[in-house]
Amino acid sequence: MQAKPLPDNLSLIIKYNKEETMKPIILTAAITGAETTRKDQPNLPVTPQEQAQEAKACFEAGARVIHLHVREDDGAPSQRLERFKESIDAIRAAVPDIIIQISTGGAVGEPFEKRLAPLALRPDMGTLNAGTLNFGDEIFINHPKDIIRLAEAFKEYGVVPEVEVYESGMIDVVAKLVKKGIITHTPLHIQFVLGVPGGMSGKPQNLMYMIEHLAQEIPTATWAVAGIGRWHLPTSMVAMVTGGHIRSGFEDNIFYHKGVVADSNAQLVARLARIAGEIGRPIATPAQAREILALPAK
Repeated sequence: MQAKPLPDNLSLIIKYNKEETMKPIILTAAITGAETTRKDQPNLPVTPQEQAQEAKACFEAGARVIHLHVREDDGAPSQRLERFKESIDAIRAAVPDIIIQISTGGAVGEPFEKRLAPLALRPDMGTLNAGTLNFGDEIFINHPKDIIRLAEAFKEYGVVPEVEVYESGMIDVVAKLVKKGIITHTPLHIQFVLGVPGGMSGKPQNLMYMIEHLAQEIPTATWAVAGIGRWHLPTSMVAMVTGGHIRSGFEDNIFYHKGVVADSNAQLVARLARIAGEIGRPIATPAQAREILALPAK
């Protein structure tokens, strides 16, 4: 009996198993976010000092990038420039080698001008959201004109973009902006954010499709995945064996196991670092992470 051909996505997994699993992996820690509260996660870092301590612990556990939202002391989401500066300065003092990636997404509903403003602080990286989507009971608005304005601001301030993509159509949007010369950083780094209520779920077949689609549209791009809530581990395991990078942390997932609240962001990072080591993917050194993301060497 003739063997049946493997499904395309399974063939791709096997191919990447052979070719990609030895590449260094970059772990990103999204330590605070804009939506998680201390009512749900008592260990959420809020103040600049708490964020600096958490960043250091995450770095020691294997994280090379801190994805940064800031809060006021009462826990309220903030895009205040002074607050970003306090947190960035505290993190840089505590962990000089870590890459700081600020969010320009802010909390849902934040005015665009406030979202854009922290780029003036010239962090290593910042997020560039590639489209509008339903976000739970809210609408996360990214007007096409504002996406272009934001892309131009990245060039103006010399900040490296990390493009956040929530569903497959956003890949096509980004590809057009690259072709038009509006987004110019290369290799471009794409962050798949899967599992937001209102966006694409984190089912493994969805992530496999996104990987294939990105390879067709922007072949030089690198990518990472953030699986929201219950999709954190499934998406992370796919990324492990397909050459991708991974984001974890309280912004995306507050649990270590189902119903068990994590002790810290570093605990989530350490688990991914351990699994990567067991399958033979080394954790990127700070210098390797900068090279992969096309950041200036320190």
